Amino acid sequence: MSETTVPVSRRQFCAGACQAACGATFATLFSACGGSSPTSPGGMTTTLGKVAGQFANSRVQVSVAGSALADVGSAVLVESIAGVFLLARTSETAFTALDGVCTHQGCTISDADGATFVCPCHGSRYNRNGQVTGGPAPASLRQYPTTFTNGVVTINV
Repeated sequence: MSETTVPVSRRQFCAGACQAACGATFATLFSACGGSSPTSPGGMTTTLGKVAGQFANSRVQVSVAGSALADVGSAVLVESIAGVFLLARTSETAFTALDGVCTHQGCTISDADGATFVCPCHGSRYNRNGQVTGGPAPASLRQYPTTFTNGVVTINV
């Protein structure tokens, strides 16, 4: 068998070279978006469970029964018309409520790494009291007073 070469025009060559360069560029960009995120060195954060909060009279109420808040040390993201809150159970009868919006660029904090809340946008980290433990967040999260009665947590906003 003999091989036949097909002449390639300059236009075809340049078009092919541009397609190859664009493909390599997109592959690099997409690989930068995957894998480990800035939220933790190994990308091992977990997404918090979400619960609905009922807003009335400057208070958001959350039922503990049947939610991820049943165990001490657990935490959830509370969504309500009053805003989003990070709610953590610190003992059998005590809870901590924090603003659920990152102080860096306003992303909703939806992840956790153990007892640390983690912003999925740029990796800011907060302890359960809302204090910044890792930037780029410039300020702590606002903390709200809570009460717990008859299986319902009340966040006073």
